[in-house]
Amino acid sequence: MSSIADAIQDKCLAFGDRIIKLNDFLLEQAANKHQPSSFRHRTSRVPVHLQSVAALANQLLRSGTSIGANNAEATNAVSKTDYRSKSFIALKEARESLYWIELLYRNKYIDNKQYNSIYNDCEELVKILVTRCKKINEELVKDAK
Repeated sequence: MSSIADAIQDKCLAFGDRIIKLNDFLLEQAANKHQPSSFRHRTSRVPVHLQSVAALANQLLRSGTSIGANNAEATNAVSKTDYRSKSFIALKEARESLYWIELLYRNKYIDNKQYNSIYNDCEELVKILVTRCKKINEELVKDAK
């Protein structure tokens, strides 16, 4: 792997770490906010008051951690078209993550400071991946000629 690919993967991993911590924070905050301390115990079902935040946090957890997984697959692709495919999936997951972050903010599950910080990190990944996807497309067009 090149140093650029390593740097991109490091950013993906750092973002994934943040997403995991945000997921844990959101679920803990929601549980503490809406449930009396005498009822804080684990059950197999998600309580009604946690369903919205749990669903949003889970969607963000899936898309936010998938960016790095697909990026890792791209760096180990078997062909340029495979590399392009995995890179575009990573980009799509990054854009999806922006959507879930926006919904969490709009519904007041995260505050302005949290929103700006994680949204900006995700936006940076989107920009990096867009640049890489454009470059791959240009290379494939050039190779096809």
